[in-house]
Amino acid sequence: MISQETTMKVKVAGAQVHLSGVVHLYPTPEGDVVALRGVDLDIKAGESVALLGPSGAGKSTVLGLLAGEFAPSAGSVTIDEYDIGRLGTEELARLRSRDVSLVVQGASAKLLSYATARENIWFAQHGARKRGVPLSRSAAQLLELFGVGDLADRRVAELSSGQRQRVALVAGVAVLPRLLLIDEPTSQLSNDERDQVIETVSMIHRELGLTVIVVTHDAEVASRLERTITIRDGRVGAEGRAGTEYAVVGRDGSLHLPPDVLDLLPPDSLVRVIRLAHGVELRRADDQEPLS
Repeated sequence: MISQETTMKVKVAGAQVHLSGVVHLYPTPEGDVVALRGVDLDIKAGESVALLGPSGAGKSTVLGLLAGEFAPSAGSVTIDEYDIGRLGTEELARLRSRDVSLVVQGASAKLLSYATARENIWFAQHGARKRGVPLSRSAAQLLELFGVGDLADRRVAELSSGQRQRVALVAGVAVLPRLLLIDEPTSQLSNDERDQVIETVSMIHRELGLTVIVVTHDAEVASRLERTITIRDGRVGAEGRAGTEYAVVGRDGSLHLPPDVLDLLPPDSLVRVIRLAHGVELRRADDQEPLS
């Protein structure tokens, strides 16, 4: 049971996120690989968003850009007033230490296996204290707040995969960041452990009010968040809100059609676009009937 005293005064202001015309290339000996092809994306402060899509679609590249791990090849990535591509080394380090936290795929990369859960949270906070970041909750209070207080004195090496992932999430918010980035938090977990991890993500979002962005290939996981953004072939393909899926018209007028209509409009189809009073109608060049 979480007491009222424990939950008081832990709200933080979420960060706004804006991507405009973002292109990113990865150089290889065989030539550049295009990971993102003009991504436009706006996320409001305090939203919880899932980036959904198959491996190689560009989801983790978006997360890496927001974490400041690299700059975009073209376009702009901004978190509030900060343009990631224009920040100097010290400015970027300050942003990452205070406002942005990344929980990478695989909890073991975030935690010290020989230490207890409480010690891991304390270590995360200790580094922030040395950088002058003010903290309002102890390690024990944070673990209790997010439902893993019973794991506080157990060594990470003794925990299950799901338990380690939940502790890693708490470590990720140990300094109360404004933007929490989470990469594939339920990979290789059982259904029960997956549900527990997503509940922890939901609790973090609900209790702190920060902006949460989760990368996942699991549609069930994505459905638990407020908004779903599907990344396909390096571009925003669709959005889901309140259980309804929408295609997204890009700022350049591009449109990714839902996969279930691609048998009607395969690649390179000629399509007539007919303007109506409240939308448009698509017709194949060899068809007089509207697509339904």
